[in-house]
This record gives sequence, structure tokens and C-alpha cells, in this order.
Amino acid sequence: MKIYIKNMACESCIAFVKDALELIEIEPIKVVLGEIEIKKDFSEDERCQFVIKIKEAGLELLESKKGVLIEKIKQSMVDYIYHSDEGKLVNFSDFIGEKLNHSYGYLANFFSDVQATTIEQYLIAMKIERVKELIILEDITLKEISYKLNYSSVGHLSAQFKKVTGLTPTHFKSLKERRRLTIQSL
Repeated sequence: MKIYIKNMACESCIAFVKDALELIEIEPIKVVLGEIEIKKDFSEDERCQFVIKIKEAGLELLESKKGVLIEKIKQSMVDYIYHSDEGKLVNFSDFIGEKLNHSYGYLANFFSDVQATTIEQYLIAMKIERVKELIILEDITLKEISYKLNYSSVGHLSAQFKKVTGLTPTHFKSLKERRRLTIQSL
């Protein structure tokens, strides 16, 4: 049985979910970002314990079909930003359409209707948060960051960064305080 989980965005989320399943003595078949697979459905008590445990990490079960598709769209964005082939200029609309087996137009309209923002605005916000993360945590140049995140140029990255944050990437890097948001708070 597949179960979808909202807000899973990193390897620590996977570890947390595995620990929560272990706590209620359920051995998963697989645990990946946004999704777990177990042999049998939770009992009501197991479900309740699991929900309480994952809420500690800001995670929640998705039960509606709309929620599942929205989470799959968001997870595809995470995959595109964090796990796609570096430097391979893959158009996001092609990437997500192929991954979710729907047209980009359908996915974009659906996302806008449910989330009250466009898929493009949400993707840009996620990319800028990834840029912030790379600026703060990695010792790589803006050119390397733009290549890694499939920007057409450093100028494009810088312009988009300034539009979203009000700062240039260089000025952001010079700031000592961490201005990074979690994906869940977008």
C-alpha cells in the first residue's frame, strides 16, 4: 500500500519517517521523498501514532487525490532542483510533464487552482532558496551555482535572486545572518 506524505524534502525526512514506522513496528517496503510503501494498511491506532510522530517534523499524511497530485508536483520540483543532472538544460515543463504523465498546461492550471500561486512562481521561490543554501553552505561560485541549477547565465540568476530577495547574491553572501526558509514555509 502506498501512502503519501506532505513536506518530505530531504534525506533527514526519510530517516525520520523510517524511525516513526519503526516506532509503531511497521517495516516499510520503501521510503522515498513524499511516499512510503508498506505491506498492509495501518490499523487505526498505528495511523494515529504515526500521524502524531511525523507532525513533530512538520510532515503530514495526504489523503485526498488533489493533495497527492499537489505533493507529486512539489516533489518533482525538488527532484528538478536538487537531483537533476547538473548542467543538463532540461526544460522544467518537459521534465514534470514526463515525470507525472500529464501535460504541463494541466499541471500548471491544477496547481494554480489549488495553491493560489503559479507553478512557475513556486519553482522560482524554491530555486532561490536552493541558491541561498548553496551560497551559505557551499564554497562554489555563482557561475557554478547557475550551471548547477540550470540558469541560462549568472546574470539571469542574479536578476531573479534580486527580484525575489531584494539583494544581489554577492550582498547576500556578505551577510552573516542566515536568511534561508524551509521548503515547508513557502
